[in-house]
Amino acid sequence: MRVLICLMCVLFIFNESRAQDKFTLNGYVRDASSGEELIGVTVLIKETGGGVNTNAYGFYSITLPEGNYTIEYRYIGFQRKSEKVQLNKDVSLNINLEEETVELSEVVVTAEREDANVTNIQMSRNEVNIEQLKKLPALFGEPDVIKTIQMLPGVVSAGEGTSSFFVRGGSADQNLILIDEAPVYDPSHLFGLFSVFNADVIKDSELYKGGIPSRFGGRLSSILEVRTKDGNNKEFGGEAGIGLLASSVMLEGPIKKEESSFIVSARRSYVDLALRAANQKNLVYFYDVNAKVNWRANNKNRFFLALYSGRDDFNFDGNFGFDWGNRTATFRWNHLFNDRLFSNTSFIASSFDYGLGSTEQSDGFQWDSNLQEYSLKQDLNYFFNPKLTLDFGYHLTYRKFAPGKIVPSEESIFKETELQEEFALDHAAYFGLQHQISEKLTFEYGARLSIFQNIGENTVYTYFDKLDNVNPIRIDSVKYGSFENIKTYVNLEPRFSARLLLNNNSSLKASYNRMVQNTHLISSGTVPLPFNTWAPSSTYLKPQTADQVAIGYFKNFGGNAYEFSVESFYKDIQNVTDFADNAQIFFNQDLSTEFRQGTSEAYGLELMLQKNKGKLTGFVAYTLSRVTRNVEGVNLNRTFVANHDRRHNLNVIGTYDFSDKWTFGGSFTYGTGRPITLPSGSYEFSDGQIADVITERNGFRLPNFHRVDLSATLVPQKNKDRKYETSWVFSLYNVYSRKNPFSIYTRVRLDDDDNVIGDGTEKEARLIYLFPILPSVTFNIKF
Repeated sequence: MRVLICLMCVLFIFNESRAQDKFTLNGYVRDASSGEELIGVTVLIKETGGGVNTNAYGFYSITLPEGNYTIEYRYIGFQRKSEKVQLNKDVSLNINLEEETVELSEVVVTAEREDANVTNIQMSRNEVNIEQLKKLPALFGEPDVIKTIQMLPGVVSAGEGTSSFFVRGGSADQNLILIDEAPVYDPSHLFGLFSVFNADVIKDSELYKGGIPSRFGGRLSSILEVRTKDGNNKEFGGEAGIGLLASSVMLEGPIKKEESSFIVSARRSYVDLALRAANQKNLVYFYDVNAKVNWRANNKNRFFLALYSGRDDFNFDGNFGFDWGNRTATFRWNHLFNDRLFSNTSFIASSFDYGLGSTEQSDGFQWDSNLQEYSLKQDLNYFFNPKLTLDFGYHLTYRKFAPGKIVPSEESIFKETELQEEFALDHAAYFGLQHQISEKLTFEYGARLSIFQNIGENTVYTYFDKLDNVNPIRIDSVKYGSFENIKTYVNLEPRFSARLLLNNNSSLKASYNRMVQNTHLISSGTVPLPFNTWAPSSTYLKPQTADQVAIGYFKNFGGNAYEFSVESFYKDIQNVTDFADNAQIFFNQDLSTEFRQGTSEAYGLELMLQKNKGKLTGFVAYTLSRVTRNVEGVNLNRTFVANHDRRHNLNVIGTYDFSDKWTFGGSFTYGTGRPITLPSGSYEFSDGQIADVITERNGFRLPNFHRVDLSATLVPQKNKDRKYETSWVFSLYNVYSRKNPFSIYTRVRLDDDDNVIGDGTEKEARLIYLFPILPSVTFNIKF
């Protein structure tokens, strides 16, 4: 009903506004050299001082009284462009912007305009500049968006060897990661050495930590939205890179010049090829492929098809292995209903599968599991005037959860087992208004209505004691047919943001958002191994909810060369999912008895100073935070710190343009040690068996983490007769070879020859670390 009332109000205002003596200027802003739509271009009306930004598809719309106007288009790295417009009728004006003739030095984390840090209403949002990212130090020379995101304020890394990250106290599964609007459930390659995002095809990437727009939902802590390039519709070109562990190639060009284009890229590691040549049986590799085509039928209709496929495969001694992979497909239709109403319709498919197997005769088996998701999304933007914009839409998602099936070999000790599949429908209707109240005060407010249905076909069991995970006793069951409703959860998610300009170079911002999550990760730890499973909200598993408030002060100085921000946040999470102590989560037919839900509290302070101009650019980011949990049945019902609670985090990134040929980059990261659960003692049974005693969840901490990385990029002087250009990237990872802790385990105390010391009752802790100092070199070619 609320959605219907909202739409009726939209139609009423629409009819009233059309009756007034006003006209609309709209169009697309594109890169003149490639035809790519530019996101977030500032469209400024000089006569009024107001303006708008292009949306995620490069479209803008401004409604003004009749008159003559000067419109200026501004975008970092491109020449400004002005157009005189006589607005005595509706005007459609597409703009092509030329790149700056002198290459600008841009910081890794950037915004749409020089003073956006102060003037934009968005807070708790960061954008990653891909071209500058390629100049920074990278593990094995492979630029990685996620590795850069892990250095932003409010973001905590799980450590080396993982692509997991934690935002403002949330766990890793509470981040929604999107590529061309499709969700990616595991963003890692090679245990996190690489991520699924190939920098060669990324057009734009944004991380929302707070003040999250109402069009996003489904996760509690953050949204990472990555969009790939559409492909050059003017001329054919490409890029290629050769590194120590992996190589990549990207091709793009017009299908029909200035009307349709394509882009395709592929990456593959080749460690397995070297191992095969050395007759080694331990093989490991990954690959991924991105492809995209688009067609501009006319100025009112454009169509896109984007595909992604990636896989990791590990095989040890030829008889044990595991693999996982993501696949996504997105079909989008951009349609302009009229001068003010812009529509994006998306059909999205995503799947994540993983497997584990052994070919041993006595214990051979194959385990497979997957999650499939299909969505229809209708998003609309209505541009009332430069001071008021409305976003609204409806999303429908169907999910199929297949938590696991094990098929044994003929003589295996295992039995064939298949866990119940689960199904869900997720509906969401939303609206959001960005409203400039005055020159100094701007509001953004809206809401999202989430309706989640756990549906059949399924059988739901009733237990004598649902918290008895040692010996669960089933006392009843109810069988549900296909698409029959089992459990429905309805949640309203209000969103609000405000910006108050104090003067031309400083502002105060505040935000509040409620988020709801109905998909839950069932995991054995923080390492992205391929035996994490997902489960929907159900009879025994309530939706997780999070309320977050944030306030911040933002200031630019030095002619917008420097940006400073300080933000404070508080987050309260209800029904956070954990598991009983000593839980058995794999192949458990009574998994619902292992669920434990409780509360989590996170709060912190984030500071960021960045330099955007000059030969030396970069940023310093510091986060002070605390994350605690209280879950019934866990840690003797006592409050404990979460395993991603890292009190202090300091990150420094910088690049220096030494000359036209050489650019140097460096980064430093420091973090408080991550909490970990270790035994505090042991006891002996009457039969002589010895068991560890765990007295506290996450009662110990790993040593503090710190590391320095350096890089140098060489771009040889281009020969005027050549149609291609090359570059070399040299990197040193972990310059002073710090033994950063990956994990700690306990074992019986041994001497240097691995002989047991004493009677075998003494224990010792052993540190696992991954990477010493690692040099790398990458050769790139662009044509």
